[in-house]
Formats: sequence, structure tokens, C-alpha cells
Amino acid sequence: MAKLGKRTRSAREGIDSRAVYPLAEAVKMVKSRAKAKFDETVEIALNLNVDPRHADQMVRGVVTLPNGTGKTVRVAVFAKGDKAEAAKKAGADIVGAEDLADTILKGEINFDRVIATPDMMAVVGRLGKVLGPRGLMPNPKLGSVTADVAAAVKAAKGGQVEFRVEKAGIVQAGVGKASFDEAALLANVRALIDAVQKAKPSGVKGTYLKKLALSSTMGPGVRVDLATLQA
Repeated sequence: MAKLGKRTRSAREGIDSRAVYPLAEAVKMVKSRAKAKFDETVEIALNLNVDPRHADQMVRGVVTLPNGTGKTVRVAVFAKGDKAEAAKKAGADIVGAEDLADTILKGEINFDRVIATPDMMAVVGRLGKVLGPRGLMPNPKLGSVTADVAAAVKAAKGGQVEFRVEKAGIVQAGVGKASFDEAALLANVRALIDAVQKAKPSGVKGTYLKKLALSSTMGPGVRVDLATLQA
């Protein structure tokens, strides 16, 4: 087994991998151990009692973090005419129609979110095999297919986070930066957890949220005591 580096060993000091910690303490531990030369992202991983292979157990949604993500989000918008102009004024990074679709089909994907007006979905639809696997396909349930593109662009850039359960029943998302103060991180974490809880499929039996852990980009994971989520 390879030896752990000095920074990694230091970050793991004081963390019992078998223990669970109160949510507020876990946030503090993760923040204090983020020592990389860049502003690390604080990430959350929730292990859910669902099988996403079944359509009725898919967990997906969107939440606006109260203190933002700390990340610059590049937004592409499919729109024409007045809607295209509104998207540009709202801060969209890329705006287009068939021309944007052609660019994407060539493999140029220089954005993090995609928004489309309803009338553009015929164009966007042929991009499913490209955008779908990347989680970028616009979806009316997530507010990314809308006539109000200006509001959608502002939300995407203002701290809105999409979440989706993965094959192993795990939801992962960034909930801020290590440079955020503890209160801001805690509020963001609670907002994400609350959104995932509200997205619980009606057919789930037994305990829905099985495990929860926090970490920073380069730091160790810290398991959270689920009993402290409501504290």
C-alpha cells in the first residue's frame, strides 16, 4: 500500500473513519482540513435507499443554495428573438439555436448548464445522446425548459444546484467552497438535504436516507450522524 503524503496524514488526524459526527461539527472538520492551494469545493454524498434502475425510484431535483455555490457557472441557452436577447441581458454565456446545436454536435461543450425555451426543444431533442449522459439535457421539471429564460439564467448563476441519484443510490453535489464561513456552509448543506428529502419517491419503504458524508475536494470524508440533521 502506498504511503500517505504528509498533507493527507495531517488532514486525517482526529477523524475516526468508523465514527459519525454531529452535522455542525462535520462541517467544521471538513472546512478546517481543506488545505490545498486552491479554494476547495465542499461536497456532500447521500446514500439513499432507492434503486434508480426503477423509474419510480428516481430521485432528481433542483435547489437554490442560500449562500450560492462559490462557483462560476457557464450557462448556454437555446432561444431566438426576444428570448435570446433576454437571456443575453440576464448573463447567459452562450445563446443560440440551430447554430448552437451544430457547435455541440462537433464536441464543443463549454458550459455547465443548458436552458431552452419550449419552442426550441425540437432542436435540443437531437442532442440527447450528447447532453443526456453529461446530465445537461434541459428538463421542464427542473425549470430548465421555460419561457422565462432570464429568471432561469439568473437562478443558474445565483446558486442553483441540480441533483440526481446515481446507479449506486448515491446523490453527490457541491455545497459551497471551503472559504465560506461555517454558518454559510451549514445552511447550504441543510438546504440540499431538505431538497433531497422532499424528492423522496412515494414507493420507498423503510429508511430513505441511509448514510451521509461531507468532504472537501482534496480532503478526507467525514460521516455525519443522521440524528443531528434536525438540530
